[in-house]
Amino acid sequence: MIKEKLAAIKKNIPPNVTLVAVSKTKPNELIEEAYNSGQRIFGENKAQELKNKAEVLPKDIEWHFIGHIQRNKVKYIAPYASLIHSIDSIKLLAEVNKQGLKNNRIINCLLQFYIATEETKFGLSLEEAEELLTSSEFLNLKNIKIVGVMGMASFINNEEQLRNEFIRLKYIFTQLSNNFFKHTETFQTISMGMSGDYKIAIEEGSTMIRVGSAIFGNRN
Repeated sequence: MIKEKLAAIKKNIPPNVTLVAVSKTKPNELIEEAYNSGQRIFGENKAQELKNKAEVLPKDIEWHFIGHIQRNKVKYIAPYASLIHSIDSIKLLAEVNKQGLKNNRIINCLLQFYIATEETKFGLSLEEAEELLTSSEFLNLKNIKIVGVMGMASFINNEEQLRNEFIRLKYIFTQLSNNFFKHTETFQTISMGMSGDYKIAIEEGSTMIRVGSAIFGNRN
């Protein structure tokens, strides 16, 4: 079942788009089923859960941390996360850097932007990101690498609004790329789009989609 769902999604997305299978709350058996179907990138949003899964599941899995993370939880994911999607402050970035140093790793990160209408979503504004990227504190961080941007669209069925929110994130990516990362080949990820809206997100420039329910079924 999972194998068919993965195959259907992969058939529908361009080769330049990375699929993150959102495995949060899902048991290891379902992750193994997806793994045995060829999926290698999984997304978790609880630090302890990611740590527990990473310790027992195959070592060639690429773990992405996709949820809001508190600074005191970064230590749990620092040895395992290949990408943290949800950086929304210099303080959080400094903590990731500190834990990266402890683990002798450079940890890839995405800056999370606030593009939705809901008040509950986390994220930076473009101005806040520019302030972060020009700060002396940021310039001293050697164990993190900013490789792109992430945003969560509003949870609605209004295609025009979703499209506008994705266009906004693509615009932010382009601005940062031109002004801060012109000579950084690794700055290329636009993580946007989930089970319900990833096709629209891809049309608007997404290079990474986070899909859970369309692979594993609805949340427990």
